[in-house]
Amino acid sequence: MKYTTPVIAICGSVLLASSMSGAGETPQSGMTLTPEQMVWEPNPRVAGLGVARIIGHGKKTGSYIYRVKFPPGRVVQAHSHPDDRTYTVVSGTWRIGWGDNYDESKLITLHPGSFYTEPAGVPHFVATPDGEAIVQVTGTGPTTIHYVDAVHAAKK
Repeated sequence: MKYTTPVIAICGSVLLASSMSGAGETPQSGMTLTPEQMVWEPNPRVAGLGVARIIGHGKKTGSYIYRVKFPPGRVVQAHSHPDDRTYTVVSGTWRIGWGDNYDESKLITLHPGSFYTEPAGVPHFVATPDGEAIVQVTGTGPTTIHYVDAVHAAKK
């Protein structure tokens, strides 16, 4: 079968129009958010922590970006998450260690501007002995927290 120029032009126009149909949903500029504009809420998964949701929601499918605030002297026992994550230390001193049990000798100290990755399913633990710390977490939901020892799970 031989296609003529008008048929190709019409098909091309239909494809172009259909590919642009979602264009109205795309913002015309990027997103800006200052620290003062962030809305902090209690963390629903871990008592005592604050969370500011920047993009997405960890309970839903898709990318999310959160800032999580840890109070001074906080220890979060060994746990894992089902998604790969990246972390950036925004403020304070953040200590991270990997393994099935909290072990202070395995903690690595990270200061503001530090970055690390956290593979899905890998147990880790954190501490903020020197004061409040804020980290920015990026991942793909749905996500949750799985404590190695269920005794450490947050009580609701």
